[in-house]
Amino acid sequence: MTLHSPLADNNADHASADAAAPTSTPMTLGMAAPRTLEPKAEQADESSTPLSDPSSSQISSEASSEVTPEVSETSLEEASEEAPVAEAPVAEEEPSNHFAQFDLPESVMAAIEKSGYTEPTPIQEAMIPHVLAGRDVLGQAQTGTGKTAAFALPLLSGLNTHQRHPQILVLTPTRELAIQVSDAFSTYGRGLSGLRMATLYGGQGYDTQLRQLRKGAQIVVGTPGRVMDHMRKGSLAVDDLQTLVLDEADEMLRMGFIEDVEWVLDQIPDERQLALFSATMPSAIHRLARKYLQNPVEIKIDAKQLTADNVRQRWWLVRGFDKRTALVRLLEGEDTDGVLIFVRTKSDTVKVSDFLANKGFQSVPLNGDMPQNQREQTIERLRSGKLNIVVATDVAARGLDVQRISHVINYDIPFDSESYVHRIGRTGRAGRSGDAILFVNRSEMHLLRNLQQHAGNQFETLELPNAEAINQKRVQRFETQITRSLEKDIEFYKYMVMEYVRENEVELEEVAGALAYMAQGGKGFLLPPDPPEVSEPVEKALLNKKSRKKTMATREDREALDKGLVTYRIEVGRRHGANPSQIVGAIANEGQIHSRKIGRIKIFTDFSLVDLPQSQETELMRALSNTEVSGQALNLRRDTGGGGNSSSYSAGFKDSGSGYKDKGGRPPRRSKVPPLSKGSGSKFSSYNSSKPFAGNKKPKKQHRKGF
Repeated sequence: MTLHSPLADNNADHASADAAAPTSTPMTLGMAAPRTLEPKAEQADESSTPLSDPSSSQISSEASSEVTPEVSETSLEEASEEAPVAEAPVAEEEPSNHFAQFDLPESVMAAIEKSGYTEPTPIQEAMIPHVLAGRDVLGQAQTGTGKTAAFALPLLSGLNTHQRHPQILVLTPTRELAIQVSDAFSTYGRGLSGLRMATLYGGQGYDTQLRQLRKGAQIVVGTPGRVMDHMRKGSLAVDDLQTLVLDEADEMLRMGFIEDVEWVLDQIPDERQLALFSATMPSAIHRLARKYLQNPVEIKIDAKQLTADNVRQRWWLVRGFDKRTALVRLLEGEDTDGVLIFVRTKSDTVKVSDFLANKGFQSVPLNGDMPQNQREQTIERLRSGKLNIVVATDVAARGLDVQRISHVINYDIPFDSESYVHRIGRTGRAGRSGDAILFVNRSEMHLLRNLQQHAGNQFETLELPNAEAINQKRVQRFETQITRSLEKDIEFYKYMVMEYVRENEVELEEVAGALAYMAQGGKGFLLPPDPPEVSEPVEKALLNKKSRKKTMATREDREALDKGLVTYRIEVGRRHGANPSQIVGAIANEGQIHSRKIGRIKIFTDFSLVDLPQSQETELMRALSNTEVSGQALNLRRDTGGGGNSSSYSAGFKDSGSGYKDKGGRPPRRSKVPPLSKGSGSKFSSYNSSKPFAGNKKPKKQHRKGF
């Protein structure tokens, strides 16, 4: 673990400004000045982000070797015994709960002890003293390290519940994470009299959120787009805001929300506390920190590898079977508890889940098209054990915390290491071991190598259970079912079977076989022998040209990687104060689509045009039906060029004097790409070159519509 402040480049100032340092020794991880905080808040532990989890224990062991010798448990205890105590009695015995070193209010300690936690994680140990002291902080730690508690516990300790206005604002990239953080604050502060919370995210009606804000919420958690909408409407006032937290800032950058975040930061008071957390630190996040954080303390939890040691990582080269058949084989052969399967698109969550359900597995999809209450019910069923398999997209599963997930299966390999780390962070939690499995097509081997490089370790090669092994398991399961059934009251069934035997003069074994066949629904019980490609060694399969054809990406995979874009119209424009970042943020967050899949955006006076994947048209139409930008409903629909009020088209630009306009009044879109040959396989291949251009005179160079 390293603790420094490279943004300010002034460690001396940090040491002198840090009111939490009880001695003149250098700043250490667990040392905080004794503070007397009003015991206003009794906080319980967050249920969705445990204070201590397997990934944090792994990081803690790695980090401990990097900390200076003064920062050991012994030195921390000695320092706390030697430090002057203002109002709290000096403990004569070693404290049983090491959270006591932070001198948190009694109500906070009671909540922690009630939850059974005694050891803070490295990010909590390093972060809590500085947040208590009011410092700006920049924290870098991987998912599952307990960072929510690192800022929630100290912020709740200083909350004034007698004031009915927002004091703490937390921005998260997704609605799932917003709900998780909000639940954590509510759980920690359930003993706080007068605590009010507001959770703001898309997909939920404004009425509920407005009621929460009007009741005087002191803590507001939300996604950037919805928070901006409330601020513009005047329903969320930030004039007296004391602290703003940016959680998973790198994910906000990836989803295209950074400009929205900067807009929010520009509206809050200059005198405030700012805490920024990120799993990675790209240059854009560093620029954001340098611009807005004031003399911050940077806390970085160094890990030799991004993934936990208690998660076994394996990969399977797609060959012999398609991925769906291999998935069924894997689920039958592995000893699983809860299983989370990741796919790339929302439509694939339904396809894969339905396929598994038809094979007899208890499986449901989890995607952005589901109503929020249904998604929450799905997660609760998975958590309680009433559901075993969930097929999800990255965004829908963001922030998912279910301890019983034993396996994470990457049905579609992620394109970047950050997504992979977040995916497999859903397993191996709360001290349990976990399994992460990748399905890799031959054409995706470069992605596998990149993941191995960034994860810092090699993945094991997975061989699917062969048909003989699966058949043995099926027989064993069937025999177990028979044994359990014999323990039930079966007297009537025995009598009925024996009567049938006597009346029809058949052997008892024949009747038993017929009943077994009926129990299987008339389906085949044993698998046929495997094709030879399945047992072929990976090294040989990668060199085998015949096998190459069988490991090519499926049609669905290719469609997922290469989607054509179509131009859509939304009814928000320059007159409403819209800008590209707002439009990208609203579509990416509400439509559950990666910002990289959003194409060209053209903003006119009263409307805007945006290029989106045609294959996701139905999903986007449904998801964005109630979405607003700058208080204006989007009303997403296909752009026809001449639909709607043509005067509004022409109002969006100044005539250059050429006199040329298309059917909707728009000037041609200039292209730097050379003309495509007829029949080229791209999103422009449907262009009809014989169609005349509208306008008063023919342009010097034709431009394809929508280009």
